[in-house]
Amino acid sequence: MASTARELRYRGGHAVNGSLAYDLDYAVRERELRHAGEAPRRQEAAREKPKVKSLEHVQVRERQPVPVLAVLGAAAVIAMAVLVLMSYIQLTVLSADTVELKSQLSVLETENVTLTAEYERMFDLATVKEAAEAAGMSKPGSSQIGYIDLSDGDSAVVYQKEDPSVLSRVLASLNHGIYAVVEYFD
Repeated sequence: MASTARELRYRGGHAVNGSLAYDLDYAVRERELRHAGEAPRRQEAAREKPKVKSLEHVQVRERQPVPVLAVLGAAAVIAMAVLVLMSYIQLTVLSADTVELKSQLSVLETENVTLTAEYERMFDLATVKEAAEAAGMSKPGSSQIGYIDLSDGDSAVVYQKEDPSVLSRVLASLNHGIYAVVEYFD
């Protein structure tokens, strides 16, 4: 009878004594009730000793040396990749410089057109004549014109320098050397 009442109480039968919530500890209590009075089993000892297969003969592959050609090939591939990247960087820089120079060229062409028009306006003969007359200038008269006669032959006089002494040549050489170094760093 006690067993039937227990089954009704725990198995969710028709008789309800208490809450209708699902009993989560039901399986644990049932197992404890079934094994009440029995000696505890030694399952823990069996779990501690795992079964290990022993292999009598295991073949291990020896470590293979890395081929030198493979290392050199990998280094060559890496070097080529770096060179390609550097060339792309140079190409990008040159493209940017080209764009900048083209924009400068268009600005300079516009300025050239403006300056050429101003130059032609400045050297227009009518404008020059008016500016000269306004400044008080006039055309020269026949009394003011002089002629140069170049019918005689040309002549030139060449003077020779004296040979410099050894000390002056050494000082001149040092002077040129110092000047070249200063010019290089400027």
